[in-house]
Amino acid sequence: MASFHSHLLTVLLVSSFYFCTLGSLDSLLEIYGLPRGLFPQNVKSYSLDQDNILKIELEAPCLVMFETYVFYEKVVRANLTERKLLGVKGLSNKELFIWLPVNAVVVNYPTAGVVMFDITVANKTIPLSHFEKPPSCRSEGISTRKLINNYRYIILHL
Repeated sequence: MASFHSHLLTVLLVSSFYFCTLGSLDSLLEIYGLPRGLFPQNVKSYSLDQDNILKIELEAPCLVMFETYVFYEKVVRANLTERKLLGVKGLSNKELFIWLPVNAVVVNYPTAGVVMFDITVANKTIPLSHFEKPPSCRSEGISTRKLINNYRYIILHL
């Protein structure tokens, strides 16, 4: 019985250490080799489970301009691995006039200075310099409600 209690105590200590040391989202991203500015400033909370599923909750959906528009839904999920976010849900990139879901975000070669967004039909590379700090959400005359409705319509009809 003492062995069970000591094992349970060890699991609790390791778990609490793990969750206490998570720190800020940008620090976590850096530990995994991803840029600090990958997510906007309006991050409300985030969690990382034992399967390395990263869940990021924003205060509201967000539109950001890197080289093209990137749209963050209120909740973004992905599998966090070394220099990659895989199986991304809740992130889209605008190509020409169509919103396409981002399936993965990859920094394969940090020395190349690019972040690759794997979108449905191609890969979009954006200079790493755009991700040095968390960006602000923008509206630039775009109605967020209209944007979200258009986004959902396009995604549902792909």
